[in-house]
Amino acid sequence: MIKTINKILLPLLLFFVTLFSYNLSMPAYSYPNDNTYTLVYEKISPSIVAIEANLDVGVSSGTGCIISNDGFILTSLHVVKNAKNIEITTASGRSYKGRVVAILRDKNDLALVKIDPKENLQTVTFGNSENVKVGQQVLAIGNPFGFKGTLTTGIISRIDYQRKKIQTDAAINPGCSGGPLINMDGEVIGINQSIYNPDNNRSNIGIGFAVPSNYAKDFISSVTNKKLVVN
Repeated sequence: MIKTINKILLPLLLFFVTLFSYNLSMPAYSYPNDNTYTLVYEKISPSIVAIEANLDVGVSSGTGCIISNDGFILTSLHVVKNAKNIEITTASGRSYKGRVVAILRDKNDLALVKIDPKENLQTVTFGNSENVKVGQQVLAIGNPFGFKGTLTTGIISRIDYQRKKIQTDAAINPGCSGGPLINMDGEVIGINQSIYNPDNNRSNIGIGFAVPSNYAKDFISSVTNKKLVVN
């Protein structure tokens, strides 16, 4: 009887010991805490501005990323192209007149705008867009439809290496162009550019595109020769 019990218990004991050892060796997956999004938002939002540009056809609204303490701001070219007047509003609520100092005339659709700040400006930190992976969790900050400082969440849906675009399902709507696509470390890995949908780009259906940050960094460096905050 004792031998029979030992024959049953010993394999069970070995099974549970093996299972426990396996679980200890498995890498732990870290899920975002309840305040992770809040911490990232509070870290980067002071570096994001709202942009309004007066065009011949009306007012163009967008978002920008402060890249230097002396007032250089990165945004999308189509937000400020041929603008007669550009107004930049910082996170503090102060407004400044902006002027376009450089544009990128390819499909990456980037521009640099300069303001003369009367406050201490906080700058964004750029990440390495070559490290971006499909399925990676990301955040976006923008001014959709005039709602300033809006945070949305999503993942990297696809990477289009041929067109130099990062695709995401984070909500990107009109007014978000030029804003940052951010990883969970608060680094800018892309500059939000456009959305795709069947209703003439009036709303978001989960297909948005951003210019990889490495292309933006090359553009900025070629124009300003500034040492950017880069990880």
